Amino acid sequence: MKRLALSVALILCVSTVFCQVKTLKNLGKLPNVTLKNLDGQSFSTANIKNNGKPIIITFWATWCKPCMKEHDAINEVYQDWVDETGVKLYAVSIDNSRSASRVKPTVNGKGWEFEVLSDVNQDFKRAINVNEPPHTFILDGSGNIRWQHVGYMDGDENQYIEVVKQILKEKK
Repeated sequence: MKRLALSVALILCVSTVFCQVKTLKNLGKLPNVTLKNLDGQSFSTANIKNNGKPIIITFWATWCKPCMKEHDAINEVYQDWVDETGVKLYAVSIDNSRSASRVKPTVNGKGWEFEVLSDVNQDFKRAINVNEPPHTFILDGSGNIRWQHVGYMDGDENQYIEVVKQILKEKK
């Protein structure tokens, strides 16, 4: 009985992913906010671009266990994603001034290969209406927010690449 319930749940999950992918909407543009990169230099969200290819933006924190699992899972397949679709990922830490000193050591220790930015004052988080991490946004090549997802369960990263592929299909 457990197997049947698990199979039904998996089928529903997979069908939900594909339903979501088919119904992408234009949710607007990114707000223009100044963040910091890992070296402490200012970085404007207006510079989040990828030569006309999709962009993934994740909001995370060092104290958020699902965030860490999500980024570890993405890191395992990220280079394949880049090779296959040209997608670029920006991981925006919302660690405040008390925990921000852990961001760079965490990223370096994990060996994450994507761009990491810091939103210590949480201006970007507020401007884009993120309540809790992890919160993921996917943008098309023109910078329009097309999809968002809150939370993380094992395998959610598969949704992200499917959305990216759908955006690329629309472009053709």
